[in-house]
Amino acid sequence: MEQIKIQAHIDVRVEIIWNAYTSAEDIMQWNQASDDWHCTGAINDLRIGGKFKNRMEAKDGSMGFDFIGTYTALEPFKKIAYTMPDGRKVTINFNSKKSTTEITVIFDAEFENPVEMQRQGWQAILDNFKAYVEKTYGSPS
Repeated sequence: MEQIKIQAHIDVRVEIIWNAYTSAEDIMQWNQASDDWHCTGAINDLRIGGKFKNRMEAKDGSMGFDFIGTYTALEPFKKIAYTMPDGRKVTINFNSKKSTTEITVIFDAEFENPVEMQRQGWQAILDNFKAYVEKTYGSPS
């Protein structure tokens, strides 16, 4: 199975980033790939064996889906890993350097959509996360 890697460098401390990445309230603010979608619900049981479910919907109501996973590894402020219902695996690494954090997401590609489309979609969501965290929690320049 092919793996896809995306990254973002965020000018915010890792403790804040970790909380924004795992808080259901925050997830609903940033978890969409484009402005015509939104995350209408988020449930997150952040523990090994715990599950998360994020409801993604088109703003026009034309379609929606649940993004679901079960946590397989957690190292606070360093790593999150989970498995999706179809068996694909995802690992998120948080690399902290003083007041900046690099997030690297590595995920198994699915077979329905082209790899580049998957990369672009996941990168768009990570870019939304970066913009949200820097705007909401970043220090004023």
